[in-house]
Amino acid sequence: MLKRLPFLCATLLALAACSHDNSGQAAQPAAATSASASATATPAPAASSAAPAGSGTSAAASSAPASTASTAAAPARSAPAAAAVTPFVDTGKWVAGKNYFVIDPAQPTSHPGKIEVTEVFSYGCPACNAFHSTVDQIARSLPAGAVMNYLPAAFRPDENWPVYQRAFYAAKALGLVEKTQDAMFDATWKTGELSTYNLKGNGLKPKEAWPTIDDMAKFYAKYGANPKEFVGIATSFSVNTQMKRADDLIKAYGVEGTPTMVVDGKYRFDPGSAGGYAQTIELTQWLVAKVAAGK
Repeated sequence: MLKRLPFLCATLLALAACSHDNSGQAAQPAAATSASASATATPAPAASSAAPAGSGTSAAASSAPASTASTAAAPARSAPAAAAVTPFVDTGKWVAGKNYFVIDPAQPTSHPGKIEVTEVFSYGCPACNAFHSTVDQIARSLPAGAVMNYLPAAFRPDENWPVYQRAFYAAKALGLVEKTQDAMFDATWKTGELSTYNLKGNGLKPKEAWPTIDDMAKFYAKYGANPKEFVGIATSFSVNTQMKRADDLIKAYGVEGTPTMVVDGKYRFDPGSAGGYAQTIELTQWLVAKVAAGK
């Protein structure tokens, strides 16, 4: 069973992660806080770094299907130019069980011959909104042998996350993820067009005011989607299957909060365990080099 932690969704300036536990009420994130400004702040220890020190084994991992990764994660925007490959050197700075955690068993990846770097996230997660410009930097920092993925979480139905996950996979099917990743965060946390939170007040909107898949379709229509087609895809068997596989893979990774980074299905960490947003870039590069070196 995954360890359930206290609910830690708080204001963006103090935010570390959004956890699985939905027993508490989230504090209202500051609507005026931009993701780019927040991304430079160092967060408090994140809820998602919850595996006990020295233990990389999740009970959920052994129960997930081996084929989970085949359709669950979608490629992010292409980096403008591949970064130089960093040789792997173990200086002792990054410690397993403290800064990053071993995923046991390691999970299959969906890009043979490439090292996958995956962000487990939700558009509805305020911590992910604060972190997503750092994820853009991580994507730009990857060498040619690595690829960036996004894996949307739905473990907060009390905050409408499943509809954001469903919209992601519909957008993926239409080839719109690369065009709209940042715009979806802006629509959720800046303009409020797709927000479940009351950005001008406190807490969540009434459920009847939460964005629906039809609202998502209207948003994606700005980027070329046919709204009727979008809704049809979003409610299809294929998308339902991808959502289930994503949920299974997130459990297999041992993820307990968002945002969480996963490198090649073998290692996971979050901004808190890494020591801050800037450190997540360095740790990602180090783990990619570690995998490339066969470690």
